[in-house]
Amino acid sequence: MGPPPEKVGRYFYDGSRKTLRLHTVIGLAAIVVTSWLLSGHTFLVSLAQQQHDNFYAGLYILLAAGILAVIVSFLGCCGTFRESRCMLVTFFSCLLVIIVAQIAAGAWLTTNSGRLEELVKNSVLDSVKNKYGEDPSYTDTVDTFQSELGCCGATGPADWTGSKYATRDPSIPVSLTVSGDANNLYKVPDSCCKVKDSAACKAARDIRVGSAVSPAIYSEGCVDKLIATIDSQKSIVIVVCVSILIVELLGLIFSSILYCAIRFSDRYVKA
Repeated sequence: MGPPPEKVGRYFYDGSRKTLRLHTVIGLAAIVVTSWLLSGHTFLVSLAQQQHDNFYAGLYILLAAGILAVIVSFLGCCGTFRESRCMLVTFFSCLLVIIVAQIAAGAWLTTNSGRLEELVKNSVLDSVKNKYGEDPSYTDTVDTFQSELGCCGATGPADWTGSKYATRDPSIPVSLTVSGDANNLYKVPDSCCKVKDSAACKAARDIRVGSAVSPAIYSEGCVDKLIATIDSQKSIVIVVCVSILIVELLGLIFSSILYCAIRFSDRYVKA
């Protein structure tokens, strides 16, 4: 029986260490991002909460997956350094479960992608009608995407009619904001203005119900622009997901080869 291929084994050993480091980084990144999303009432969290609890539960699943990835990476590191076949088998099994779960989650997201537009529309409309001016985090978020995307309201400026923001504005009588009379007014935030703090902006923010919107105000709603923005990022998300899957598959391959190398080495020593 000839000697074991030490150089080849060392290459796979180094490759395994680098792959395990990547697994740890991916797991920690998932934990940090998910914890940030769960720690504040952001617009993304509101998307998860609105009518579809499965989206909110998905954040907890992602958090659990991140923690599991870190634990699995630790097992892989221990198995590699200690040359423990038992730990390598455990690492391989857990990583295989994670990969299968990720593929299942990807398939579920693909089949439910058609619900995204409805989810975004309901969430933005609820934020405009009920959250803006009441919750600072929602207020800041709505102002941000209205200013950055150049839009106003969910489907248009008229969504601000009867909103809590317009109703509580002291410059407009309550009867005028909740009435359906065509002569009444509703007010939009300054983030709906094309040029903030300008004289045209201040004059155009008070809009008559049913009348045309001033050119100083964004006339498009935010839902279509948000959907377009999300769609434009799909390719990046796909590349990231495929890259993560490749790293995990490399982990399976390296752990299998190391297991066989350790087993072969043990037999060689005994011989």
